[in-house]
Amino acid sequence: MNDLLINFLRETSQTNHWFVLLPEIALALLAISMLGLDLFKKSPNAPSNPASRLNTRISIIGQIGIFIAISCFGSAFYEENRVLFGGLLEQSEKTQFMRCFFVFASISITLLSDRYLGKFKLPKAEYLHLSLLVCAGFMLLVQSAHFILFFVVLEMVTVAFYVLVAFQRTHLLSLEAGLKYLTLGALSSTILLFGIVLLYGIAGNPEMAGFVQDGFQFKELQQFISLHPENLIVRLGALLVISGICFKIGAVPFQIWVPDVYQGAPTPTTAYLATASKAAGIFILIQLLQGPFLALSAFLIPFLSVICAVTILYGNIAATGQTNIKRLIGLSGISHAGYLLLGVIAAISVPFAFDAVLFYLTVYMVSSILAFGTITYLGQVEESTIELRDFNGLLHRSPFLGSLGLISLGSLAGIPPLGGFIGKLLLFWVAYQAGLFFLLAVAIIGVVISIYYYFGWLRAIVLRPEGEELVEYPLDSSPLLLSERCFFISLLTLVVILGLFPGLLLNLI
Repeated sequence: MNDLLINFLRETSQTNHWFVLLPEIALALLAISMLGLDLFKKSPNAPSNPASRLNTRISIIGQIGIFIAISCFGSAFYEENRVLFGGLLEQSEKTQFMRCFFVFASISITLLSDRYLGKFKLPKAEYLHLSLLVCAGFMLLVQSAHFILFFVVLEMVTVAFYVLVAFQRTHLLSLEAGLKYLTLGALSSTILLFGIVLLYGIAGNPEMAGFVQDGFQFKELQQFISLHPENLIVRLGALLVISGICFKIGAVPFQIWVPDVYQGAPTPTTAYLATASKAAGIFILIQLLQGPFLALSAFLIPFLSVICAVTILYGNIAATGQTNIKRLIGLSGISHAGYLLLGVIAAISVPFAFDAVLFYLTVYMVSSILAFGTITYLGQVEESTIELRDFNGLLHRSPFLGSLGLISLGSLAGIPPLGGFIGKLLLFWVAYQAGLFFLLAVAIIGVVISIYYYFGWLRAIVLRPEGEELVEYPLDSSPLLLSERCFFISLLTLVVILGLFPGLLLNLI
């Protein structure tokens, strides 16, 4: 027995190529340095103190370096078709793209958090520490090929988000959002773990034909499920795993309290949840459906189709009556999860659908960062209470912020020639190729409904309603820094370029 264990450990250690995880390790070290730097500052949270931006600057510079390293020298941290860490990790071109995706999202969140945390005099070091660890966790999550690594990393990210959501400790809505997110996270983790345990137990049963030694391994589990696609326990386990992931992306009927969490959480945290967290869930969902659960496609497609249709309709219809901005974004985010599920279902039979989903995720991330940037720099004391009327005449009061809002909302609504229009067009095209005509019709109806509330927001930015000429909603007294303006201008340009030349991003994917 000892010899078998020693041989197993020796074989596993031979596949431990730590250099491929250098970006994740660098992020973890950068996160630790955030806390270390804070020890040497007398007043780290004072907004007037020039040193208060030191953590943010070092964090952004470090992340930019990691982003350049992955995008320009990615082959040094990438080994495809090799067993890594005893089968825990598996890398591909798609996972490389997602690593860049998460670092870019983290850079954006760091920039937003600097202004937000300074406005409310919240500790920056702790927030940056947690957000960097979340980024590293997402990067590991999309590379996981084993349920043990998948669940451990997922829980690490979820626990960090518990703190980030309730980070504004003196604010009642933030604490309420943290409690509700904790409840959601506990419920989703329970369902997910129950499904994993069922799959592991049935796959390792010696009485079953083709039983495997490691039912947590995606490839071994795929071989077992292909032999028993009709087994009740196999189907129940897969169903619970898919349901647990649907909790993470906010799909109906697992969307309960998503608007409350979006409203109460700090705006940078809300942006992180709306972009990176949703992207990680969608990516893992595609990996499972194209991997371990491929033989269960005939069983899972109807289940996912119902969730997709209801999610699109619920998110868009519920958002039409909202005036609170962050709740509106939360409900519209639910509808975007439905559009992404459309691409997930199509990816089972149409290979290009995976690329279309990644394109949509990228455009959605950039557009959402612009929208949340508009909220952050608007100047409202309590951002959780920002209403549509606070944007009245924003284009005249601040042409720069007004332009941010117009381009971001236009892209989210799918107005040509912006990137969001191409993203939706690609998803609709792959849905047509996959023969998902009913879901395609539902998605088109959802887009038509979404135009109502998106155009209401756009109208508020451009026009000032009659009778409110004398009402002035204050802007942020601190002007945008040159670096902040350059960053947002680059995002605006990117949204337009991706709409005009989508092939640039598709080739990278």
